[in-house]
Amino acid sequence: MRLLGTLAVLMACIIGTGFWLGCSLETSADKLSYQIDKVNAEIKRDCWEAAVEENAKLEQAWNGEAKWWPIFLDHQEMDNIEFCMARLKGYINGQDYSLSVGQLSELKLMIQHIPEKEAVNLKNIL
Repeated sequence: MRLLGTLAVLMACIIGTGFWLGCSLETSADKLSYQIDKVNAEIKRDCWEAAVEENAKLEQAWNGEAKWWPIFLDHQEMDNIEFCMARLKGYINGQDYSLSVGQLSELKLMIQHIPEKEAVNLKNIL
């Protein structure tokens, strides 16, 4: 009977950690997506200096928000996001509108995909 109780507590802790992780990832992804939208708005306004500043803020937000992500996530996804951000920086510095906007869309999709992929639901479990 004690074994069953211990297993139940352990399972509850695992599920609780999964939900906490999902909420934390969702919050971090929302903050990063908001910053991506700010960079996008500056590019669409054709304010490249402001876009460079907002992109620097995006990189700071990434370093602050996602510093704990490698503990729980696949490192290759993290690397892909960092490569995407490096390309974005180059496109913004080169003032290339279409490549910058396309790269921002890709970056936002990759960041929003992470909480969906790590969510605790039957689709991800089965």
